Amino acid sequence: MSKSETLSALLPLFTRYYNVDTENAEPPFVAEAVFSSHNEQYYLIKAAKVADINMYEYVYFAECDTLGADDLRYLDETAWERGLAKVTPETGHRSSDVTLIIVADTIEDDTKKKIRKMRHYKSYKWGMHGWSNYRLVAIECSSGKAFYNHQGQSLKKLVSNIL
Repeated sequence: MSKSETLSALLPLFTRYYNVDTENAEPPFVAEAVFSSHNEQYYLIKAAKVADINMYEYVYFAECDTLGADDLRYLDETAWERGLAKVTPETGHRSSDVTLIIVADTIEDDTKKKIRKMRHYKSYKWGMHGWSNYRLVAIECSSGKAFYNHQGQSLKKLVSNIL
């Protein structure tokens, strides 16, 4: 499966719950997706509100021929910074997660090891105003394998359906 075929199989899986944008994605990304959820909890009547919960996820899709350590570092930093720039921590904010999905023809061996170690986490006001986690998935089209960081393991089932 080629890079474009993999990406075109992956994007429709996100369109059900995410707002996917392939036309206005800023380079180095080829597509961006945004998920937002708002939930209210109240006691007996809506005027007696107990909780206001907002959750967000920002997904960035990148495509490259050969993924090296420098490319990985650049994509990683760019996705994390752009995702955090969209976060507005306030009362009721639960989480704003950032996900990076990289589709490459080949991934260098040392880069595969670095993918597993990539971690970012940020807490806002000691968790009282939410937090941000980072997920990373790199798909190697030539071998049909995917590599994940610790938080990215939750996307294994989704990616395995494509591969």
